[in-house]
Amino acid sequence: MKIKDKNILVVGMAISGASTVNVLLQLGCNVTVHDAKKEEELQDVLNYIDRDRVQFILGQLPENVMKFDLIVLSPGVPTDLPFLLEAREAGVAIIGELELAYQLSKATFIAITGTNGKTTTTALTGEIYKNAAREAYVVGNIGVAAISKSLEVGPKAVMITEVSSFQLESVAAFKPHIAAILNITPDHLNRHKTMENYIAAKGNIFKNQTSDDILILNMDDEEVFKLKEWASSEIVPFSRKHILKKGAYVENGNIVVKKEDTHGQIVCSTKDLKIPGEHNLENALAAVAIAYWGGIEVKTIKETLKSFMGVEHRIEFVDEYKGVRFINDSKGTNPDSSIKAIETVKAPIILIAGGMDKGGSFEGFITSFHNKVKYLVLIGETANKMKETANRMGFENCILAKDMEDAVKAAYNLAEEGDTILLSPACASWDMYKSFEHRGAHFKECIGRLRRPL
Repeated sequence: MKIKDKNILVVGMAISGASTVNVLLQLGCNVTVHDAKKEEELQDVLNYIDRDRVQFILGQLPENVMKFDLIVLSPGVPTDLPFLLEAREAGVAIIGELELAYQLSKATFIAITGTNGKTTTTALTGEIYKNAAREAYVVGNIGVAAISKSLEVGPKAVMITEVSSFQLESVAAFKPHIAAILNITPDHLNRHKTMENYIAAKGNIFKNQTSDDILILNMDDEEVFKLKEWASSEIVPFSRKHILKKGAYVENGNIVVKKEDTHGQIVCSTKDLKIPGEHNLENALAAVAIAYWGGIEVKTIKETLKSFMGVEHRIEFVDEYKGVRFINDSKGTNPDSSIKAIETVKAPIILIAGGMDKGGSFEGFITSFHNKVKYLVLIGETANKMKETANRMGFENCILAKDMEDAVKAAYNLAEEGDTILLSPACASWDMYKSFEHRGAHFKECIGRLRRPL
């Protein structure tokens, strides 16, 4: 990809936007940055780039998009903004940060997507490759922008990439050698408008794959497994419910992996997994399939599965204080993810939930309480919507809190010895926090203040 001296507009100045700017400057491009926020709101991010070499359009819309040779979008930027539609109509190329990273990199890509479980599966796969002494980089939606590693990796490297529907909306040539789709449930409908659009975005992960590539699909998820009809790649299923002729599956309490016309190999017992819940068993099966079809020995896969402790902010034990347990599941950014947390965590539960409204329904979320949830403590812009849904469905024990600190105090005051206070918001964090990590960190700080009141 030859882009030296090209005029490039980078839209969106989150961390991936800053990484994109730095790479483009390194390649000798003329870079302009646009963000809806004003300069004073972006100081933390702007400190990561050489401001003297960049032009800025901040707090206002670009007026002449036709002067740019290329527009690069950060993942959070909607692709249907009026100035982007105008640019596309004028023939200006528009790609995302992931696509740019792919086109600049010499590495092989492994890409993992799904509504839930992406981070855990990506981190686990990364650990397997690391333990196999492979040159591997864990990047993408997991917190390290793929573009930040694109110029430093060689042809023998593997980029193990967590990819979101936002990133997949704007791919063009992106072609991972191994792609995995874990599950699909309603999410981000405020952005994608319909489930059909959301599923189509997820499907872009394999749109450029050929018969030499691998597509790993969850056979237990009907929407996911239907996508095999549109794929040109080799299909490798995984399942915790069915014994397979090929793929990764559970048999007699063991995780088994099997290629066609071979005997299945036992990887380990399901009881060996340190990450709890059936959803994490599915994540482990996906990682097993990725690694095995990526050429990793079963012995290494087994050792990693038996030692992997999970990721921060996903059903993470934080503390136990005066007989009350605290669990941080800030990564629960949609109802289905939070349902899995409720299913996994031992009752009785006092649940802290709420956040940015992504346009979905909370009825299934409330139904999942099944007498496990004693109280629902609500924060954020969805607080009233959740309370109204809960009350309509017969769950009356709802408390509105003004912020996280107020919510933690209220939950603790309601708790009895043996209870678990679970943060699993079922919503995005952006109404109150920069990210779900920021939200989870604040939750943990608030718990610390219970021990050390100001």
